[in-house]
Amino acid sequence: MAAPPLLTLQDIALTFGGTPLIERAELAIAPGERTCLVGRNGSGKSTLMRIAAGLVEADAGKRFVQPGTTIRYLAQEPDFSGYPTTLAFVEAGLAPGDASHRARYLLESLGLTGEENPTKLSGGEGRRAALAQALAPEPDVLLLDEPTNHLDLPAIEWLEGELRGSRAALVLISHDRRFLSALSRATVWLDRGVTRRIDQGFSSFEAWRDAFFEEEERDRHKLDRKIAAEEDWLRYGVTARRKRNVRRLGNLHALRQARREARRPVGSVSMQASEADGSGTLVIEAKDIAKAYGARTIVDRLSLRVTRGDRLGIVGANGAGKTTLLNLLMGQLAPDSGTIRLGTNLQPVILDQARATLEPTQTVSDVLTGGRGDSVTVNGQSRHVIGYLKDFLFAPEQARTPVSVLSGGERNRLLIARALAQPSNLLVLDEPTNDLDLETLDLLQEMLDDYAGTLLLVSHDRDFLDRVVGSVLVSEGEGRWIEYAGGYSDMIGQRGAGVQARTAAGRKETRSEKAEPRERAAAPAGRPKLGFKDQHELKTLPERMKKLEAAIAQLREILADPGLYARDPGRFDKASTMLSQAETELAGAEDRWLELEMLREAAGG
Repeated sequence: MAAPPLLTLQDIALTFGGTPLIERAELAIAPGERTCLVGRNGSGKSTLMRIAAGLVEADAGKRFVQPGTTIRYLAQEPDFSGYPTTLAFVEAGLAPGDASHRARYLLESLGLTGEENPTKLSGGEGRRAALAQALAPEPDVLLLDEPTNHLDLPAIEWLEGELRGSRAALVLISHDRRFLSALSRATVWLDRGVTRRIDQGFSSFEAWRDAFFEEEERDRHKLDRKIAAEEDWLRYGVTARRKRNVRRLGNLHALRQARREARRPVGSVSMQASEADGSGTLVIEAKDIAKAYGARTIVDRLSLRVTRGDRLGIVGANGAGKTTLLNLLMGQLAPDSGTIRLGTNLQPVILDQARATLEPTQTVSDVLTGGRGDSVTVNGQSRHVIGYLKDFLFAPEQARTPVSVLSGGERNRLLIARALAQPSNLLVLDEPTNDLDLETLDLLQEMLDDYAGTLLLVSHDRDFLDRVVGSVLVSEGEGRWIEYAGGYSDMIGQRGAGVQARTAAGRKETRSEKAEPRERAAAPAGRPKLGFKDQHELKTLPERMKKLEAAIAQLREILADPGLYARDPGRFDKASTMLSQAETELAGAEDRWLELEMLREAAGG
């Protein structure tokens, strides 16, 4: 028998400053459920999550939590006051009876020792400590708002495994597509104040969303045609039958009102990079460069050649030296040995990770214009700054807003807007995807696809790397960097492993722990082969999973009837049992399909 939802939100509404942020939001989380909450920046996702956590009170609607349910929320700004160390902070989150070693395990897995002074943590370290505290008690419901922010690739992949093995029901907000696809089994979309749900993971969401928008646009066109027909009748129709005319005129006014009140998706981002004249064929050539700080080697005898039009991704754990390597390649930092040669006619534009180039007291408009007038030049054409800001989802009234009050996503969009307005033939982007919503990420990717210049990209977003770069330069530890053809997934296929972590204590891996890509590539003889039975199973599993998904959707629809248990408890119990069996069978089928698919790829099929 399926248990009732642990957490329920019904008809939630909330207004900020006279403008409705949330109007009709619903959320129901069953035991063990994996739900992602998606929507544009500013749509109210984090606010709805805080309402679910009981930290914000809605203007209307109901919040119900099953008695005895434990809920943990990943705080954006944790309160460390009163805790001498990060270990003490995390241990405070443990439930009675929990083993204390779990707190230290979580901290070390996230790159902390537990001995740090909480008052001296960086933003990223504080975020990781808060994540450890949220995970520590293994609650019934985990509400995680952007849990991968400030995590490097090893930590993100560790967190995926930790959450996959957790018994807690999950609600996730994230801009990391790969993370959402790996963990979610249901999707709640918050759009224009209203939630819509599909009982499928994030991988199915975007096609469903696009189909919804297409249907909405067709309905809008129908309404426009009806209004046009009524206006035509009003101008040229018979005027003698006054009562009918008055009624029809009233109908027209109602149609126009409906048209005005139809809330459309909020704006759209339009990205286009200002391109300079082409650079020379050679962009960067590094020969046997090395860089060390004391006993720690950042780069050890790296030779690299970047030519015009290349798209190079740079990946590694936090502390591997990615930003240092970028500074070396751009000539901003001298190597200890070796040479770096930059090509001719280079016009680089650099988007820094720390956003340190934004002056907090500057207005949004002044960031783009340099305080000179109200226009910005893009691709040789002068544009009014407000019009250009609208392309990046800024409202006109935000033009005079100081940078200090902008959110992280807004600051990042502003930096991207400024970078793209400058003529360039070399884009250097250090973590450009931080705090961007999924639709803005799509448009940034499309812009980079159309960009004729050269790209150097540092990112922890695996999906974005797969979509954008043509090769990946990976830290192998101890200053060794190796370039692999293709995106992040291609790199894993060649290397046999993902990016390796640096431990909190700074331990370096031994050679036996390191991936040896050349040795692996040279040993195809041991590749596994799929037998006939496995091939048949791989071929038939997708159809089996499709049938199970359809059955699960039908059973959930039956159980969604609030009066079913009172009317027919036998049918409720039977449907609950069948749902549990179908979900277990689907999870097993998905795992088996993934295992066979990986074997097929390893066999070269």
